[in-house]
Amino acid sequence: MTYIPVEVADQFSDFIITRDEQVLDSVKARARDFSTISLLKLLYQLRCNPMTFSDLYIKSNIRMKKSFLNYLHLCVNYNFVTKLPVGSNMIYSITDKGRTMLDLFMQKSN
Repeated sequence: MTYIPVEVADQFSDFIITRDEQVLDSVKARARDFSTISLLKLLYQLRCNPMTFSDLYIKSNIRMKKSFLNYLHLCVNYNFVTKLPVGSNMIYSITDKGRTMLDLFMQKSN
């Protein structure tokens, strides 16, 4: 079971086995491919605007910080996401490669 933002759950419903209760703007769900849905949760949040680490952590709804860090590092290592230090914050933004990865999964839904 994982928490998925409602908009992400609606967009990538193929990954959802069962939907449970909705809590604020997230839905508790059982996912088919936990790793892929976690990557998509990160990329989906960055699709419109760059975010600070804290904002991305909160909006992605990956509850365990260690898991969040692992998926974030994976995205950075595979050049799906870039990070840029701005003052005392780290700003994350999606790359063209990350947008392509996200679009591959979104096209099936459309």
